[in-house]
Amino acid sequence: MVNVIVVTHGEFGAYLIEAAEEIVGAQDAGVRCVSISSRVSVPEVQEKFRAAVEALRCEDGLLVLVDIPGGTPCNVAMRVIKDEPKVRVLCGVNLYMLVTAFSHRGQADLDALAQKVLSAGQRAIVDMKTVFASMRN
Repeated sequence: MVNVIVVTHGEFGAYLIEAAEEIVGAQDAGVRCVSISSRVSVPEVQEKFRAAVEALRCEDGLLVLVDIPGGTPCNVAMRVIKDEPKVRVLCGVNLYMLVTAFSHRGQADLDALAQKVLSAGQRAIVDMKTVFASMRN
């Protein structure tokens, strides 16, 4: 099973995990959240993230979901995992991405899961007024 770490500014990641578990069920193992706060130094955040990677490193791989490309969560993750095999970092995490990750992490390998999660995240970003207008035509 692919393990998952969510790294975000503030408690956003913790709330995403909570919401995703309400939808697909509790993830009893293999999921962690690392929250980044201005009250915690970057070296401390790196150590928290490094500890999460150590705890969740597995043969099936590790999927890291971060909020903003180029933001502190992304930069910390990339610094720590740069030499790690079987780790993918995806940016722009949203609830649909996390639901997809949780739903498929037991069946898909790391690369297939990463592609499925990216695709789901992109599909979740829509202008609903446009969608409804196209359905009426």
